[in-house]
This record gives sequence, C-alpha cells and structure tokens, in this order.
Amino acid sequence: MAKKTKHKIADIRKLSDANLRKELDENYRKLFSVRLQKETLQLANHREIPQVRHAIARLKTIQRQREISKEHGGAS
Repeated sequence: MAKKTKHKIADIRKLSDANLRKELDENYRKLFSVRLQKETLQLANHREIPQVRHAIARLKTIQRQREISKEHGGAS
C-alpha cells in the first residue's frame, strides 16, 4: 500500500502548495484503488472509502483557503 496519509489539519497546513497538490493526487489514487478493491471484493476495511474521501475534503479545504487568502492578499 501507499504511505499513510496526513490526517491532522495542523500537519496539512504545514505543507507547501506543491506538496499539498501531491498529497491530494495520492489520495485520489488511493480512493481509486480502494474503490477497485471494493468492487473486486478484496477490501478488508469498508471504512477506508469514507476516510479517504474525508482526507480529500480536508486537503481541498486547505487548498481553497490558500486561494482565497491569496486573492484577498493581492487585492489589498
């Protein structure tokens, strides 16, 4: 399996923009993999799908917050 993803908001906020995109991409790949395992009946832990989706939501939230802060920071 892939490396364990970051789950705490504090850890996510410390990431650079490039690392944030990389982490988001890894989570999308993991979600695809978990969904494939579900369909082929190989998934051992059915709670993995919502966990990965929540991790993606956290990452996208931080990403959007940074975009908004850049917009407001540049408009001042």
